[in-house]
Amino acid sequence: MRRYGRQHPGELVHVDVEKLGRIPDGGGHRALGRAAARPNRNSGNTGNGTACLCTALDDCSHLAYSEILDDEKAATCAAFLRRAAAWFREHGIGPERVPTDNAWAYSKNTWRRVCAEPGIWPRWTRPRRPQTNGRVERFHQTLLQEWAYARPYTSDAQRQAAYPAFSDWYNCHRPHTGIGGRAPAERVPDLPEHHIQGVVVTGAAVRTASRGRSAAFGGAFREESRRSAVGGIR
Repeated sequence: MRRYGRQHPGELVHVDVEKLGRIPDGGGHRALGRAAARPNRNSGNTGNGTACLCTALDDCSHLAYSEILDDEKAATCAAFLRRAAAWFREHGIGPERVPTDNAWAYSKNTWRRVCAEPGIWPRWTRPRRPQTNGRVERFHQTLLQEWAYARPYTSDAQRQAAYPAFSDWYNCHRPHTGIGGRAPAERVPDLPEHHIQGVVVTGAAVRTASRGRSAAFGGAFREESRRSAVGGIR
């Protein structure tokens, strides 16, 4: 397989959205089975519906920034890009080009205006060619396997609380085959180790976990996920 990669961080920052079914309070079908989970799903609690996990991922370093949001409207996606670009700049990466798919939110002037603020050049993939944005698509597959569905959660809030630890693990500790077995943070020149943070945004609520703290949580999270897998729960 031929691998490609940009020469310096920020040259290309992929953006995409992954929709996740929310987990009803008390647990969903992955934790309880479909029959047992049906009363929780039908109770009208806060676990119904879908969440949108928005991600911006640097092509060169694989460093990723994500937020869990309520929708993927044009204003929501544009505001996400503004925060993501600021986060990358704080970590020494200035986004230059941002490719997305052709979703409605990315075709509006709101998106173009936010791109123009820091001088970002928006790009769009060709129709029916999702592999053009494959780097971030692969990240979403990884997070589904290693975070979203890695263990049974009893509520959506519990799964969201585990995300900063996964974000830290992915950015600072997880070996990536495509970049020579290194972690993304190692590909960013002069990146202070304590600056990496995992971020979860749900509506207006923002929670951050510092690198040292989330690393400790990440170890416990990965061990619990491993035990769940060994026990046959996926």
